Amino acid sequence: MTALIFIVKTLLGLLITVFLLRVLLPLCRVDARNPLSQAVIKLTNPLVLPLRRVLPPFKRLDTASLVALLAVQLASTALVWLLSGLTLSAPGLLYAAARELLSLLLQFYFFVILINAVLSWVASGTHSPAASVLNSLCAPVIRPFQRLIPPIAGIDLSALFALIAIQALQILLNS
Repeated sequence: MTALIFIVKTLLGLLITVFLLRVLLPLCRVDARNPLSQAVIKLTNPLVLPLRRVLPPFKRLDTASLVALLAVQLASTALVWLLSGLTLSAPGLLYAAARELLSLLLQFYFFVILINAVLSWVASGTHSPAASVLNSLCAPVIRPFQRLIPPIAGIDLSALFALIAIQALQILLNS
């Protein structure tokens, strides 16, 4: 049963990450014509488009995508709880879903910033659709650190400090 729960959590985590990207892409001003953006949009459209009929966007926040993300997260948490044999209570489920979503957001940004930093070292002069998306997603998180921490000997350490801050937030969340 533990292996089944692991597989379900992993697959649902990937699905939630796609919906998280659907929310983050317009917020981070990622080019909607990018092939990766197009893939995210196509994968999430079956749930987002019907919601969009009743939930209009608010500025750059796509409320339909946000509601879809929350619904998928709640359904995922409920399913994992049912498979684990845990008792479902509405407040407990809401709290657990919110905590898992926040943890996923922190994990997501940790790996996105890490991958973006490694790519900037190894393939700094090349252009790819993935690098473009990563740069756009990282910019809002790294920019405050770049304002505070000047480059040392021409090396930008803002990504390192962003990763440390994300890890600290993850520790606070888990304690």
